[in-house]
Amino acid sequence: MPVRASSRHCVALSVPAPTPHLSYGGRVNVEVTPLPGIGVRKDFALRTGQRIGVINHRDGAIELIISRADDPDACVASIPLTVDEAGTLGNLLGAPQLVAQLTEEHKDLPGIQTKQLPIADGSPYDGRTLGDTQLRTRTSVSVVAVMRAGTVHPSPGPDYTFTSGDRLVAVGTSEGLGAAAKVLKNG
Repeated sequence: MPVRASSRHCVALSVPAPTPHLSYGGRVNVEVTPLPGIGVRKDFALRTGQRIGVINHRDGAIELIISRADDPDACVASIPLTVDEAGTLGNLLGAPQLVAQLTEEHKDLPGIQTKQLPIADGSPYDGRTLGDTQLRTRTSVSVVAVMRAGTVHPSPGPDYTFTSGDRLVAVGTSEGLGAAAKVLKNG
């Protein structure tokens, strides 16, 4: 039965059945359940039997929810998140997956590595474009994607503007990636 999260538990609601499972990357099926008057719940089953997901409220609020293994309608945790917190969590979870996938694809190319490079607070490139960095010219590193607020932005062009908290997914040699990290940190 679909649920609504509260500060301590999930409350069963009488709502329409969830939409058919949506498959992301062929690995996990995500259920999307409308919660009339509240918003939308999106969750999936973990191998432990628990369900984890988010409730996107109509007013813009976001809650991370985790259910009990023995009762998917009862929550172990309901954590309210700001948009920035949700985006940061998405980056923490998403960027390593993307890097792992690209690393796997480059495993037969000796000397080529994939790495996450952050745009940290205080970076001289916070608010500036990829073209401003001249990373490819200066380090021979290619930026193949940018993770921002849980969203992957593939193949950013030279006019892509960075924001503190972005995680660049870069491909190059070990030396080039080290040099690129220094450029992004120090200019």
